[in-house]
Amino acid sequence: MRICIIAEGSYPYITGGVSSWIHSLTSQLSEHEFIIYSIGAQSKNRGKFKYQLPANIIEVKEVFLDAYLDETGEWGSRFRISKQEEEILSSLISGRATVDWGGFFDLIRSRQFHHTADFLSSKNYFDMVEEICRTEYELVPFTEMFWTIRSMILPLFLTIRNEVPEADIYHSVSTGYAGVIGTLAKHLYGKPLILTEHGIYSREREEEIIKADWVKGYFKDLWIKYFYTLSSSIYEAADQVVTLFNRNKEIEMELGCDGSKIAIIPNGVHIDSGYTNNQNSDEQTIRIGAVVRVVPIKDIKTMIQSFALIKREVPNATLTIMGPTEEDDTYFQECLQMVESLQVKDIEFTGEVKVKDYLGHMDILLLSSISEGQPLAVLEGMASGKPFVSTNVGSCKELLYGVDDGIGPAGFIVPVMHYEFMAQRVIELCRSRELREEMGRNALQRVTLHYQHRDFIENYRNLYASLKEVRYGRHRV
Repeated sequence: MRICIIAEGSYPYITGGVSSWIHSLTSQLSEHEFIIYSIGAQSKNRGKFKYQLPANIIEVKEVFLDAYLDETGEWGSRFRISKQEEEILSSLISGRATVDWGGFFDLIRSRQFHHTADFLSSKNYFDMVEEICRTEYELVPFTEMFWTIRSMILPLFLTIRNEVPEADIYHSVSTGYAGVIGTLAKHLYGKPLILTEHGIYSREREEEIIKADWVKGYFKDLWIKYFYTLSSSIYEAADQVVTLFNRNKEIEMELGCDGSKIAIIPNGVHIDSGYTNNQNSDEQTIRIGAVVRVVPIKDIKTMIQSFALIKREVPNATLTIMGPTEEDDTYFQECLQMVESLQVKDIEFTGEVKVKDYLGHMDILLLSSISEGQPLAVLEGMASGKPFVSTNVGSCKELLYGVDDGIGPAGFIVPVMHYEFMAQRVIELCRSRELREEMGRNALQRVTLHYQHRDFIENYRNLYASLKEVRYGRHRV
């Protein structure tokens, strides 16, 4: 069977998290062929894969959202667009109504637009923006609104006009652009569509936009509604929606997904001695570690501030931040500047490493993220028998405290962006080897009972098999 996995901003350009999940799934299901439809942010990353692809990945189709920078259109044309088509486009731009995605795909992929930007340079588009300004944004300068909406939807239009490889099953690993492409694939070929949502994409984009400096205040609501609109496409079109834990299922239902088609398949890790080898034999040092990409959503700055407080109370503590730093160099430099300004010692950024070579040496592990799904970093840490201090994001509370499984806590949960609470809990663990060991044992017991890699793989093997014979006619969306 040929399966097309549609990924945005992850595999094969970035390591860890969703990328590791995709690599593990494709590697283990060697009986299937896979196509990777990869949506990246910047075309400069074309072909720069961070993984040695398994032999059963037969194609990687690369699409980049910054392609719109090279797109030009003919200004001032007026296209013959029906009233229904105008309403479809208006609903996408304004977020006021449900989008007819099938009609939208047919319109944008039609031959009447020689270039993708033609419509966004047309009198039709001018009239739509004018109407939105008149009815909803009277105080917003028209020119700003015109260019903001254009930059918002042009990458989507370009992506939709790309060819989609034929496959037996389409599997999007997020909503957003990847979800829209999955919906398009089902519209074109009538094949089964799966969505696996690790974190809640639309909620994550909302958090980013609220904090973003590049979005002016009066446009934040427009951008937020836009990403919720994109996510709605695959909630409606997917035959099966998979999430990692129950709270995510509840949120998806709140956002309009039919609960009857949502299944829960947790992530899984290998339980073997590779994680628990090389234990810390240095009694004089407390080694604190974090397996994490150095990017804003992981909130490394809160971790650094927390460690500055820890260091005052536990002078023999060290912090090792294990993960790639090149994804957002500006943020990485800001983190280094914070370390210097706080004059805190014994913080090491290792860059990308083999996690198994490091975890055994750690005494305590940290996660300071603003948003997560079900982090593999936490599961790997638990498999190494280490206690965690984590922010209350995604399924972390469920992982560390369990759900009526009779196993004690595997660490502590603290509020997001609250470095003082994080420091207090880490200091508590630093001062009690007995507590560290007890929570580490609980961690290993829980992950062994509920989060084994073999179960994760078998669940997806069965899911693919169950959809193998499902077929639909074209234009079902």
